[in-house]
Amino acid sequence: GLDSAERGNPPEKFERVFKVARMMDLRLVAHAGEEGPPAYIWSALDVLGVERIDHGVRALEDPALVQRLLKDQIPLTVCPLSNIKLRVFDTLAKHNLRALLEAGLVVTINSDDPAYFGGYLNQNYVDTFAALGLEARHAVTLADHSFRASFASAAQKSAYTERLQAYCAGWMK
Repeated sequence: GLDSAERGNPPEKFERVFKVARMMDLRLVAHAGEEGPPAYIWSALDVLGVERIDHGVRALEDPALVQRLLKDQIPLTVCPLSNIKLRVFDTLAKHNLRALLEAGLVVTINSDDPAYFGGYLNQNYVDTFAALGLEARHAVTLADHSFRASFASAAQKSAYTERLQAYCAGWMK
């Protein structure tokens, strides 16, 4: 995967490394569209051939990109608390995670270098839900998305999704 600061580091800089990783049958992921523009997400998809985008919050700035992410069901692993620390959004209440979900994108909530940015996974959930007024239905969607975005086998993903649906069947209507 590709991570760290995006500014001045477009995905194209790493094309050779990703080509080798692809030949080694490694799973391909890249930070894109957090500090960098939506064009970095396009490059991560088309030049690097990634199957998941870490962050990707700037995708909503490009309607064609949103359509591509929807069509290909590319997951975005969003890290709300680090987005605030990096000043991607001024406050958590202004974060676009709800809009990403409402657009139908495959979005997950994650932590990002908790020792550096603060905020382990549970704190990202608690703070984001409080700031954005998210509800139980959003938690179910995010849980489902986390299975879909994982590198588990198709059988494992299916089993987890079925268990989630069965668990929620009684109270989610």
